[in-house]
Amino acid sequence: MNCLLDTHTLIWFLNGDKKLSKTVIALIENNDNKKFISICTLWEMSIKLGLKKLEFDGTISEIIDLIEENDFEILPLSIAHIAEYQGLAFVHRDPFDRILVVQAMVEDLTILTRDENIPLYNVKTSW
Repeated sequence: MNCLLDTHTLIWFLNGDKKLSKTVIALIENNDNKKFISICTLWEMSIKLGLKKLEFDGTISEIIDLIEENDFEILPLSIAHIAEYQGLAFVHRDPFDRILVVQAMVEDLTILTRDENIPLYNVKTSW
């Protein structure tokens, strides 16, 4: 399975938070699965770190190191993603989550998320 971690999923995984479901932990730890982190997730985390709205002991550079250590791939934002974004229904207000939705649609990824609004789109999710 090809998975795209939502921002909270990545944060909880890196922090060892018990909020992660057993299903998500198993998907992340399964070496047969490809795990992606959107470049937009890093952008969102960088903003929140700067505003002191993210509980994480480290810098964005250290987060990127942890992403690489855990064999996650960084998914860039493409023209195809931006084109899909324009036509996306305004179900979810968070622009970063909307980007994850279009990236999952275009790349055929399953979003690992607890967000109840994301499954309202025609996109695969797991929790």
